[in-house]
Amino acid sequence: MSERQRSHVETGMKVVVIGAGMVGNRFVDELGRVAPQIEVDLLGEEPYEPYNRVLLTELVAGRVDLAGLSLPTPNEGRVRVRAGATALEIDRDRGCVVTAQGDFDYDHLVLATGARARVIPIPGLRDGLPRGAHVLRSLDDARDISAAALNAETAVVIGGGPLGLELACGLQHRGVATTVMSVGSVLLDRDLDPSVSAVVAQTAADLGISFVGDAQIASVGVKDGHVTAVQLADGRSYPAGLVVLACGAAPESGLAAAAGLETNVGIVVGGDLRTTLDPRVSAIGDCAETPTGVSGLVAPGWAQARALACSIAHDTEVDLPPISGSAMRLKAVGMSVVTMGVRASTAGPDDRVVALSDPRERRHVEVVARGDTLVGVTCLGAPDLAAHLSTQFDRPGMLPLDPMHLLMGNAPMGGVETASPTAMPATTTVCRCNGVTKGDLLHAWDGGATTVDALAEATLATTGCGGCKALVCGIVDWLEQSDPPEISQATDAVREKTVPSR
Repeated sequence: MSERQRSHVETGMKVVVIGAGMVGNRFVDELGRVAPQIEVDLLGEEPYEPYNRVLLTELVAGRVDLAGLSLPTPNEGRVRVRAGATALEIDRDRGCVVTAQGDFDYDHLVLATGARARVIPIPGLRDGLPRGAHVLRSLDDARDISAAALNAETAVVIGGGPLGLELACGLQHRGVATTVMSVGSVLLDRDLDPSVSAVVAQTAADLGISFVGDAQIASVGVKDGHVTAVQLADGRSYPAGLVVLACGAAPESGLAAAAGLETNVGIVVGGDLRTTLDPRVSAIGDCAETPTGVSGLVAPGWAQARALACSIAHDTEVDLPPISGSAMRLKAVGMSVVTMGVRASTAGPDDRVVALSDPRERRHVEVVARGDTLVGVTCLGAPDLAAHLSTQFDRPGMLPLDPMHLLMGNAPMGGVETASPTAMPATTTVCRCNGVTKGDLLHAWDGGATTVDALAEATLATTGCGGCKALVCGIVDWLEQSDPPEISQATDAVREKTVPSR
Protein backbone atom coordinates (compact mmCIF):
# COMPACT_ATOMS: atom_id res chain seq x y z
CA MET A 1 0.00 0.00 0.00
CA SER A 2 1.36 3.45 -0.90
CA GLU A 3 1.90 6.20 1.68
CA ARG A 4 -1.08 8.09 0.18
CA GLN A 5 -3.28 5.04 0.50
CA ARG A 6 -2.06 4.29 4.02
CA SER A 7 -2.73 7.85 5.23
CA HIS A 8 -6.18 7.70 3.67
CA VAL A 9 -7.06 4.59 5.66
CA GLU A 10 -5.57 5.77 8.94
CA THR A 11 -7.45 9.08 9.23
CA GLY A 12 -10.26 7.66 11.35
CA MET A 13 -12.65 7.58 8.46
CA LYS A 14 -16.33 6.88 9.17
CA VAL A 15 -18.57 5.05 6.72
CA VAL A 16 -22.33 4.66 7.07
CA VAL A 17 -24.19 2.00 5.07
CA ILE A 18 -27.96 2.25 4.64
CA GLY A 19 -29.34 -1.23 4.03
CA ALA A 20 -28.29 -4.37 5.88
CA GLY A 21 -29.34 -6.75 3.13
CA MET A 22 -27.07 -9.12 1.26
CA VAL A 23 -25.22 -6.38 -0.65
CA GLY A 24 -24.85 -3.95 2.24
CA ASN A 25 -23.64 -6.71 4.52
CA ARG A 26 -21.18 -7.91 1.90
CA PHE A 27 -19.79 -4.41 1.41
CA VAL A 28 -19.12 -4.13 5.15
CA ASP A 29 -17.44 -7.52 5.14
CA GLU A 30 -15.26 -6.65 2.15
CA LEU A 31 -14.32 -3.25 3.62
CA GLY A 32 -13.27 -4.92 6.84
CA ARG A 33 -10.96 -7.26 4.93
CA VAL A 34 -9.07 -4.45 3.21
CA ALA A 35 -9.36 -1.64 5.79
CA PRO A 36 -10.20 -2.84 9.31
CA GLN A 37 -9.35 0.63 10.69
CA ILE A 38 -12.42 2.24 9.15
CA GLU A 39 -15.40 2.70 11.46
CA VAL A 40 -18.69 1.49 9.99
CA ASP A 41 -22.33 1.86 11.00
CA LEU A 42 -24.58 -0.61 9.17
CA LEU A 43 -28.19 0.60 9.35
CA GLY A 44 -30.86 -2.04 8.80
CA GLU A 45 -34.58 -1.31 8.64
CA GLU A 46 -35.53 -4.82 9.74
CA PRO A 47 -35.06 -5.90 13.38
CA TYR A 48 -32.92 -8.88 12.36
CA GLU A 49 -29.29 -9.67 11.76
CA PRO A 50 -28.36 -9.87 8.04
CA TYR A 51 -29.79 -12.94 6.30
CA ASN A 52 -29.86 -14.57 2.86
CA ARG A 53 -32.90 -13.23 1.00
CA VAL A 54 -32.24 -15.51 -1.96
CA LEU A 55 -33.36 -18.47 0.15
CA LEU A 56 -36.66 -16.99 1.36
CA THR A 57 -38.63 -19.27 -0.98
CA GLU A 58 -36.85 -22.22 0.64
CA LEU A 59 -38.18 -20.99 3.98
CA VAL A 60 -41.71 -20.81 2.56
CA ALA A 61 -41.31 -24.37 1.26
CA GLY A 62 -40.16 -25.55 4.69
CA ARG A 63 -36.78 -26.75 3.39
CA VAL A 64 -34.64 -24.42 5.53
CA ASP A 65 -35.10 -22.90 8.97
CA LEU A 66 -34.19 -19.43 10.16
CA ALA A 67 -30.70 -20.54 11.14
CA GLY A 68 -30.12 -21.64 7.55
CA LEU A 69 -30.65 -18.06 6.34
CA SER A 70 -28.02 -16.44 8.57
CA LEU A 71 -25.13 -14.65 6.91
CA PRO A 72 -21.66 -14.28 8.44
CA THR A 73 -21.83 -11.29 10.76
CA PRO A 74 -19.23 -8.50 10.67
CA ASN A 75 -16.60 -8.09 13.35
CA GLU A 76 -18.24 -6.18 16.21
CA GLY A 77 -14.98 -4.40 17.00
CA ARG A 78 -15.03 -2.26 13.87
CA VAL A 79 -18.64 -2.51 12.71
CA ARG A 80 -21.79 -1.55 14.54
CA VAL A 81 -24.85 -3.33 13.13
CA ARG A 82 -27.89 -1.19 13.89
CA ALA A 83 -30.87 -3.50 13.46
CA GLY A 84 -34.21 -1.72 13.28
CA ALA A 85 -32.56 1.65 12.53
CA THR A 86 -34.68 3.02 9.70
CA ALA A 87 -33.01 5.88 7.82
CA LEU A 88 -35.45 8.81 7.85
CA GLU A 89 -33.35 11.43 6.10
CA ILE A 90 -29.96 12.01 4.53
CA ASP A 91 -28.57 15.40 5.54
CA ARG A 92 -25.82 15.95 3.01
CA ASP A 93 -24.93 19.40 4.35
CA ARG A 94 -24.14 18.01 7.80
CA GLY A 95 -22.88 14.70 6.46
CA CYS A 96 -25.17 12.52 8.55
CA VAL A 97 -28.07 10.08 8.36
CA VAL A 98 -31.06 10.82 10.56
CA THR A 99 -32.81 7.90 12.30
CA ALA A 100 -35.10 7.47 15.29
CA GLN A 101 -32.07 6.05 17.12
CA GLY A 102 -30.06 9.21 16.52
CA ASP A 103 -27.90 10.79 13.85
CA PHE A 104 -25.01 8.91 12.25
CA ASP A 105 -22.18 11.04 10.89
CA TYR A 106 -20.31 9.87 7.82
CA ASP A 107 -17.27 10.69 5.73
CA HIS A 108 -18.70 8.40 3.08
CA LEU A 109 -22.25 7.12 2.72
CA VAL A 110 -23.13 3.91 0.91
CA LEU A 111 -26.71 3.33 -0.22
CA ALA A 112 -27.64 -0.35 -0.43
CA THR A 113 -31.39 0.14 -0.08
CA GLY A 114 -32.27 -2.67 -2.49
CA ALA A 115 -35.64 -2.83 -4.23
CA ARG A 116 -39.31 -2.97 -3.34
CA ALA A 117 -41.80 -5.46 -4.72
CA ARG A 118 -44.07 -4.27 -7.51
CA VAL A 119 -47.78 -4.25 -6.72
CA ILE A 120 -49.98 -4.17 -9.81
CA PRO A 121 -52.47 -1.26 -9.64
CA ILE A 122 -55.76 -3.12 -10.05
CA PRO A 123 -58.99 -3.09 -8.06
CA GLY A 124 -58.49 -4.95 -4.81
CA LEU A 125 -54.81 -3.94 -4.51
CA ARG A 126 -54.86 -0.18 -5.08
CA ASP A 127 -55.49 0.80 -1.46
CA GLY A 128 -52.89 -1.49 0.09
CA LEU A 129 -52.67 -5.25 0.32
CA PRO A 130 -55.77 -6.89 1.86
CA ARG A 131 -55.42 -9.83 4.19
CA GLY A 132 -54.29 -12.90 2.26
CA ALA A 133 -52.35 -10.88 -0.34
CA HIS A 134 -48.58 -10.82 0.04
CA VAL A 135 -45.26 -9.98 -1.60
CA LEU A 136 -41.95 -11.69 -0.81
CA ARG A 137 -39.05 -9.35 -0.11
CA SER A 138 -38.35 -9.85 3.61
CA LEU A 139 -38.20 -12.41 6.37
CA ASP A 140 -41.50 -11.12 7.74
CA ASP A 141 -43.07 -11.59 4.29
CA ALA A 142 -41.91 -15.21 4.23
CA ARG A 143 -43.28 -15.84 7.71
CA ASP A 144 -46.61 -14.26 6.79
CA ILE A 145 -46.94 -16.37 3.63
CA SER A 146 -46.07 -19.54 5.55
CA ALA A 147 -48.67 -18.73 8.19
CA ALA A 148 -51.32 -17.93 5.58
CA ALA A 149 -50.63 -21.24 3.81
CA LEU A 150 -51.75 -23.12 6.92
CA ASN A 151 -55.34 -21.93 6.44
CA ALA A 152 -55.55 -21.58 2.65
CA GLU A 153 -56.89 -24.28 0.38
CA THR A 154 -56.16 -22.44 -2.87
CA ALA A 155 -53.50 -19.93 -3.88
CA VAL A 156 -52.71 -17.82 -6.92
CA VAL A 157 -49.16 -16.70 -7.60
CA ILE A 158 -49.01 -13.75 -10.01
CA GLY A 159 -45.73 -13.92 -11.93
CA GLY A 160 -44.23 -16.70 -14.01
CA GLY A 161 -40.57 -15.95 -13.40
CA PRO A 162 -38.16 -17.80 -11.09
CA LEU A 163 -39.56 -16.25 -7.90
CA GLY A 164 -43.15 -17.04 -8.85
CA LEU A 165 -42.39 -20.63 -9.79
CA GLU A 166 -40.34 -21.23 -6.65
CA LEU A 167 -43.19 -19.86 -4.53
CA ALA A 168 -45.74 -22.01 -6.37
CA CYS A 169 -43.70 -25.16 -5.83
CA GLY A 170 -43.25 -24.29 -2.16
CA LEU A 171 -46.96 -23.67 -1.59
CA GLN A 172 -47.94 -26.82 -3.48
CA HIS A 173 -45.44 -28.72 -1.32
CA ARG A 174 -47.31 -27.39 1.72
CA GLY A 175 -50.56 -28.83 0.38
CA VAL A 176 -52.07 -25.65 -1.09
CA ALA A 177 -53.57 -26.05 -4.59
CA THR A 178 -51.70 -23.39 -6.54
CA THR A 179 -52.18 -21.62 -9.86
CA VAL A 180 -49.47 -19.50 -11.50
CA MET A 181 -50.56 -16.59 -13.68
CA SER A 182 -48.30 -14.68 -16.04
CA VAL A 183 -48.70 -11.98 -18.66
CA GLY A 184 -46.27 -14.05 -20.71
CA SER A 185 -47.36 -17.06 -22.71
CA VAL A 186 -44.89 -19.46 -21.04
CA LEU A 187 -43.14 -19.96 -17.72
CA LEU A 188 -39.62 -18.58 -17.27
CA ASP A 189 -39.91 -16.79 -20.60
CA ARG A 190 -36.87 -14.59 -19.92
CA ASP A 191 -34.64 -17.55 -19.16
CA LEU A 192 -35.73 -20.35 -21.49
CA ASP A 193 -36.71 -20.88 -25.10
CA PRO A 194 -40.43 -21.68 -25.60
CA SER A 195 -39.91 -25.39 -26.28
CA VAL A 196 -38.02 -25.79 -23.00
CA SER A 197 -40.54 -23.64 -21.14
CA ALA A 198 -43.24 -26.03 -22.31
CA VAL A 199 -41.44 -28.89 -20.56
CA VAL A 200 -41.27 -26.75 -17.39
CA ALA A 201 -45.05 -26.26 -17.57
CA GLN A 202 -45.50 -30.03 -17.93
CA THR A 203 -43.25 -30.59 -14.92
CA ALA A 204 -45.28 -28.07 -12.92
CA ALA A 205 -48.49 -29.83 -13.94
CA ASP A 206 -47.03 -33.11 -12.69
CA LEU A 207 -46.62 -31.42 -9.30
CA GLY A 208 -50.25 -30.29 -9.37
CA ILE A 209 -49.53 -26.66 -10.29
CA SER A 210 -51.81 -25.04 -12.87
CA PHE A 211 -50.49 -22.40 -15.26
CA VAL A 212 -52.45 -19.59 -16.91
CA GLY A 213 -50.46 -17.76 -19.58
CA ASP A 214 -51.29 -14.50 -21.38
CA ALA A 215 -53.25 -13.58 -18.26
CA GLN A 216 -54.80 -10.13 -18.31
CA ILE A 217 -55.56 -9.71 -14.62
CA ALA A 218 -58.51 -7.41 -14.07
CA SER A 219 -58.99 -7.43 -10.30
CA VAL A 220 -58.53 -9.24 -7.03
CA GLY A 221 -61.76 -10.13 -5.25
CA VAL A 222 -61.96 -9.06 -1.61
CA LYS A 223 -64.63 -9.88 0.95
CA ASP A 224 -64.57 -8.66 4.55
CA GLY A 225 -61.02 -7.44 4.01
CA HIS A 226 -59.67 -10.80 2.79
CA VAL A 227 -58.84 -11.96 -0.73
CA THR A 228 -61.24 -14.43 -2.29
CA ALA A 229 -60.34 -14.71 -5.98
CA VAL A 230 -58.39 -13.38 -8.93
CA GLN A 231 -60.45 -12.26 -11.93
CA LEU A 232 -59.20 -12.04 -15.52
CA ALA A 233 -60.31 -9.60 -18.17
CA ASP A 234 -61.97 -12.39 -20.17
CA GLY A 235 -64.32 -13.15 -17.27
CA ARG A 236 -62.56 -16.17 -15.82
CA SER A 237 -62.26 -16.25 -12.03
CA TYR A 238 -59.90 -18.32 -9.90
CA PRO A 239 -60.70 -18.82 -6.19
CA ALA A 240 -57.83 -17.90 -3.91
CA GLY A 241 -57.51 -17.78 -0.15
CA LEU A 242 -53.92 -16.66 -0.70
CA VAL A 243 -52.49 -14.40 -3.41
CA VAL A 244 -48.75 -13.83 -3.75
CA LEU A 245 -47.37 -11.14 -6.05
CA ALA A 246 -44.12 -12.07 -7.79
CA CYS A 247 -44.26 -9.36 -10.44
CA GLY A 248 -40.72 -8.06 -10.19
CA ALA A 249 -39.20 -5.26 -8.16
CA ALA A 250 -38.36 -1.56 -8.47
CA PRO A 251 -35.16 0.05 -7.12
CA GLU A 252 -35.70 1.72 -3.75
CA SER A 253 -34.54 5.27 -4.48
CA GLY A 254 -36.97 7.45 -2.50
CA LEU A 255 -34.50 8.33 0.26
CA ALA A 256 -31.89 9.38 -2.29
CA ALA A 257 -34.37 11.44 -4.27
CA ALA A 258 -35.48 13.26 -1.11
CA ALA A 259 -31.83 14.12 -0.45
CA GLY A 260 -31.52 15.77 -3.86
CA LEU A 261 -29.53 13.02 -5.51
CA GLU A 262 -30.14 12.11 -9.15
CA THR A 263 -32.54 9.22 -9.66
CA ASN A 264 -34.02 7.62 -12.76
CA VAL A 265 -34.87 3.93 -12.76
CA GLY A 266 -32.62 3.70 -9.72
CA ILE A 267 -30.06 5.90 -7.96
CA VAL A 268 -27.87 7.18 -10.78
CA VAL A 269 -24.15 6.51 -10.28
CA GLY A 270 -21.14 6.78 -12.51
CA GLY A 271 -18.58 4.15 -13.37
CA ASP A 272 -17.00 4.83 -9.96
CA LEU A 273 -20.29 3.88 -8.19
CA ARG A 274 -20.44 7.42 -6.75
CA THR A 275 -23.64 9.39 -7.17
CA THR A 276 -23.50 12.00 -9.90
CA LEU A 277 -24.16 14.99 -7.61
CA ASP A 278 -22.19 13.99 -4.50
CA PRO A 279 -18.94 11.98 -4.57
CA ARG A 280 -19.28 11.33 -0.81
CA VAL A 281 -22.32 9.15 -1.52
CA SER A 282 -22.24 5.83 -3.38
CA ALA A 283 -24.91 3.30 -4.33
CA ILE A 284 -24.59 -0.44 -4.96
CA GLY A 285 -26.84 -3.41 -5.61
CA ASP A 286 -30.47 -3.36 -6.72
CA CYS A 287 -30.92 0.35 -5.97
CA ALA A 288 -27.99 1.50 -8.12
CA GLU A 289 -28.35 2.49 -11.75
CA THR A 290 -24.87 2.22 -13.24
CA PRO A 291 -23.91 3.27 -16.79
CA THR A 292 -24.69 -0.33 -17.83
CA GLY A 293 -28.05 -0.54 -16.03
CA VAL A 294 -29.56 -1.97 -12.86
CA SER A 295 -28.40 -5.42 -11.78
CA GLY A 296 -31.39 -7.00 -10.01
CA LEU A 297 -29.18 -9.97 -9.09
CA VAL A 298 -27.09 -10.63 -6.02
CA ALA A 299 -23.83 -11.65 -7.75
CA PRO A 300 -23.33 -8.32 -9.59
CA GLY A 301 -24.27 -6.51 -6.39
CA TRP A 302 -21.61 -8.41 -4.48
CA ALA A 303 -19.06 -7.60 -7.18
CA GLN A 304 -19.95 -3.92 -6.85
CA ALA A 305 -19.60 -4.17 -3.06
CA ARG A 306 -16.12 -5.63 -3.42
CA ALA A 307 -15.04 -3.02 -5.98
CA LEU A 308 -16.34 -0.08 -3.93
CA ALA A 309 -14.77 -1.35 -0.72
CA CYS A 310 -11.36 -1.49 -2.36
CA SER A 311 -11.87 1.95 -3.89
CA ILE A 312 -12.81 3.57 -0.57
CA ALA A 313 -10.10 1.77 1.39
CA HIS A 314 -7.28 2.61 -1.01
CA ASP A 315 -8.62 5.86 -2.50
CA THR A 316 -8.37 4.39 -5.98
CA GLU A 317 -10.65 4.24 -8.99
CA VAL A 318 -13.34 1.57 -9.19
CA ASP A 319 -12.88 -1.22 -11.67
CA LEU A 320 -16.62 -1.45 -12.32
CA PRO A 321 -17.65 -5.08 -12.80
CA PRO A 322 -20.03 -5.80 -15.69
CA ILE A 323 -23.68 -6.56 -14.97
CA SER A 324 -24.62 -10.02 -16.18
CA GLY A 325 -28.09 -11.49 -15.92
CA SER A 326 -27.30 -14.70 -17.76
CA ALA A 327 -27.34 -17.26 -14.93
CA MET A 328 -30.39 -18.71 -13.17
CA ARG A 329 -30.80 -21.65 -10.83
CA LEU A 330 -34.34 -22.49 -9.82
CA LYS A 331 -34.69 -23.36 -6.13
CA ALA A 332 -37.99 -25.23 -6.32
CA VAL A 333 -39.34 -28.36 -4.65
CA GLY A 334 -39.64 -31.09 -7.26
CA MET A 335 -38.11 -29.14 -10.14
CA SER A 336 -34.53 -28.57 -11.28
CA VAL A 337 -33.77 -25.83 -13.82
CA VAL A 338 -30.33 -24.30 -14.40
CA THR A 339 -29.37 -21.89 -17.18
CA MET A 340 -26.08 -20.13 -17.81
CA GLY A 341 -24.96 -17.94 -20.67
CA VAL A 342 -26.47 -18.14 -24.14
CA ARG A 343 -29.10 -20.60 -25.34
CA ALA A 344 -30.13 -21.93 -28.73
CA SER A 345 -32.19 -18.87 -29.68
CA THR A 346 -29.42 -16.42 -28.68
CA ALA A 347 -26.46 -18.40 -30.02
CA GLY A 348 -24.30 -16.85 -32.74
CA PRO A 349 -24.11 -18.16 -36.30
CA ASP A 350 -20.77 -19.86 -35.62
CA ASP A 351 -21.75 -21.31 -32.23
CA ARG A 352 -22.39 -25.03 -31.96
CA VAL A 353 -25.61 -26.04 -30.18
CA VAL A 354 -25.97 -29.63 -28.96
CA ALA A 355 -29.13 -30.73 -27.16
CA LEU A 356 -30.78 -33.84 -25.78
CA SER A 357 -34.52 -33.48 -25.27
CA ASP A 358 -36.72 -36.01 -23.46
CA PRO A 359 -40.03 -34.23 -22.75
CA ARG A 360 -41.77 -37.42 -21.64
CA GLU A 361 -39.31 -37.73 -18.74
CA ARG A 362 -39.34 -33.94 -18.28
CA ARG A 363 -35.70 -33.56 -19.24
CA HIS A 364 -33.87 -31.21 -21.56
CA VAL A 365 -30.11 -30.64 -21.66
CA GLU A 366 -28.43 -28.19 -24.01
CA VAL A 367 -24.92 -26.84 -24.38
CA VAL A 368 -23.59 -24.07 -26.62
CA ALA A 369 -19.94 -24.20 -27.66
CA ARG A 370 -18.03 -21.24 -29.06
CA GLY A 371 -14.67 -22.40 -30.32
CA ASP A 372 -13.09 -24.29 -27.42
CA THR A 373 -15.28 -22.69 -24.74
CA LEU A 374 -18.62 -23.68 -23.23
CA VAL A 375 -20.66 -20.45 -23.38
CA GLY A 376 -24.16 -21.78 -22.74
CA VAL A 377 -25.80 -24.37 -20.49
CA THR A 378 -29.48 -25.24 -20.10
CA CYS A 379 -30.41 -28.15 -17.84
CA LEU A 380 -33.94 -29.18 -16.95
CA GLY A 381 -34.45 -32.29 -14.84
CA ALA A 382 -30.72 -33.12 -14.71
CA PRO A 383 -29.26 -31.58 -11.52
CA ASP A 384 -26.12 -33.74 -11.39
CA LEU A 385 -25.19 -32.91 -14.97
CA ALA A 386 -25.96 -29.24 -14.33
CA ALA A 387 -23.52 -29.22 -11.40
CA HIS A 388 -20.83 -30.76 -13.58
CA LEU A 389 -21.39 -28.45 -16.55
CA SER A 390 -21.25 -25.40 -14.30
CA THR A 391 -17.62 -26.27 -13.53
CA GLN A 392 -16.89 -26.32 -17.29
CA PHE A 393 -18.71 -23.09 -18.11
CA ASP A 394 -16.68 -20.21 -19.58
CA ARG A 395 -13.35 -22.06 -19.29
CA PRO A 396 -11.39 -21.94 -22.57
CA GLY A 397 -9.75 -25.15 -23.69
CA MET A 398 -11.85 -27.54 -21.63
CA LEU A 399 -14.26 -28.77 -24.32
CA PRO A 400 -13.93 -32.29 -25.73
CA LEU A 401 -13.48 -32.62 -29.48
CA ASP A 402 -17.16 -33.56 -29.70
CA PRO A 403 -19.34 -31.44 -27.33
CA MET A 404 -21.90 -34.27 -27.36
CA HIS A 405 -19.67 -36.03 -24.84
CA LEU A 406 -20.50 -33.28 -22.32
CA LEU A 407 -24.06 -34.59 -22.28
CA MET A 408 -23.10 -38.24 -22.25
CA GLY A 409 -20.73 -38.11 -19.29
CA ASN A 410 -17.71 -39.42 -21.20
CA ALA A 411 -15.10 -37.99 -23.51
CA PRO A 412 -12.93 -40.61 -25.24
CA MET A 413 -11.77 -38.14 -27.88
CA GLY A 414 -11.12 -35.05 -25.81
CA GLY A 415 -10.00 -33.56 -22.55
CA VAL A 416 -13.21 -33.04 -20.63
CA GLU A 417 -12.81 -33.87 -16.99
CA THR A 418 -15.20 -35.61 -14.66
CA ALA A 419 -17.03 -33.90 -11.84
CA SER A 420 -14.80 -35.59 -9.27
CA PRO A 421 -12.93 -33.07 -7.07
CA THR A 422 -9.72 -34.99 -7.74
CA ALA A 423 -9.91 -34.10 -11.45
CA MET A 424 -10.86 -30.45 -11.08
CA PRO A 425 -8.01 -27.94 -11.53
CA ALA A 426 -7.48 -25.50 -8.69
CA THR A 427 -8.71 -22.68 -10.91
CA THR A 428 -12.16 -24.27 -11.36
CA THR A 429 -14.88 -21.92 -10.08
CA VAL A 430 -17.00 -23.78 -7.53
CA CYS A 431 -19.17 -20.91 -6.25
CA ARG A 432 -20.08 -18.53 -9.05
CA CYS A 433 -21.99 -16.13 -6.81
CA ASN A 434 -18.77 -15.33 -4.92
CA GLY A 435 -16.10 -16.33 -7.43
CA VAL A 436 -14.68 -19.03 -5.15
CA THR A 437 -12.42 -21.59 -6.80
CA LYS A 438 -11.44 -25.08 -5.76
CA GLY A 439 -8.04 -23.64 -4.91
CA ASP A 440 -9.62 -21.10 -2.55
CA LEU A 441 -11.29 -23.99 -0.71
CA LEU A 442 -8.02 -25.92 -0.50
CA HIS A 443 -6.24 -22.85 0.86
CA ALA A 444 -8.94 -22.37 3.51
CA TRP A 445 -8.86 -26.08 4.41
CA ASP A 446 -5.11 -25.86 4.97
CA GLY A 447 -5.79 -22.84 7.18
CA GLY A 448 -8.07 -24.88 9.46
CA ALA A 449 -11.50 -24.49 7.85
CA THR A 450 -12.30 -28.22 7.77
CA THR A 451 -16.11 -28.27 7.62
CA VAL A 452 -18.64 -26.96 5.12
CA ASP A 453 -19.70 -24.22 7.55
CA ALA A 454 -16.11 -23.22 8.22
CA LEU A 455 -15.33 -23.08 4.51
CA ALA A 456 -18.43 -20.93 4.00
CA GLU A 457 -17.23 -18.48 6.63
CA ALA A 458 -13.69 -18.39 5.25
CA THR A 459 -14.46 -18.19 1.53
CA LEU A 460 -18.17 -17.25 1.37
CA ALA A 461 -18.88 -20.29 -0.80
CA THR A 462 -22.52 -21.55 -0.49
CA THR A 463 -23.72 -18.20 0.94
CA GLY A 464 -25.36 -17.07 -2.31
CA CYS A 465 -27.94 -19.08 -4.20
CA GLY A 466 -26.78 -22.32 -2.57
CA GLY A 467 -26.35 -24.11 -5.89
CA CYS A 468 -22.74 -25.04 -5.14
CA LYS A 469 -23.39 -26.66 -1.75
CA ALA A 470 -23.43 -30.24 -3.09
CA LEU A 471 -20.12 -29.65 -4.85
CA VAL A 472 -18.56 -28.09 -1.74
CA CYS A 473 -19.77 -31.05 0.31
CA GLY A 474 -18.14 -33.36 -2.24
CA ILE A 475 -14.85 -31.50 -1.94
CA VAL A 476 -15.03 -31.73 1.87
CA ASP A 477 -15.69 -35.49 1.65
CA TRP A 478 -12.72 -35.88 -0.68
CA LEU A 479 -10.43 -33.80 1.57
CA GLU A 480 -11.50 -35.72 4.68
CA GLN A 481 -10.25 -38.89 3.01
CA SER A 482 -7.17 -37.54 1.26
CA ASP A 483 -6.08 -34.86 3.75
CA PRO A 484 -7.80 -35.47 7.12
CA PRO A 485 -7.85 -32.49 9.51
CA GLU A 486 -5.67 -34.18 12.12
CA ILE A 487 -2.81 -34.47 9.63
CA SER A 488 -3.74 -31.59 7.36
CA GLN A 489 -0.89 -29.83 5.61
CA ALA A 490 0.43 -26.59 6.98
CA THR A 491 -0.80 -23.40 5.42
CA ASP A 492 2.46 -22.93 3.50
CA ALA A 493 2.42 -26.45 2.05
CA VAL A 494 2.72 -26.76 -1.71
CA ARG A 495 -0.64 -26.88 -3.44
CA GLU A 496 -1.87 -26.19 -6.93
CA LYS A 497 -1.32 -22.49 -7.55
CA THR A 498 -4.38 -20.33 -7.23
CA VAL A 499 -5.62 -17.04 -5.89
CA PRO A 500 -5.64 -17.21 -2.07
CA SER A 501 -8.89 -17.17 -0.17
CA ARG A 502 -10.24 -13.70 0.55
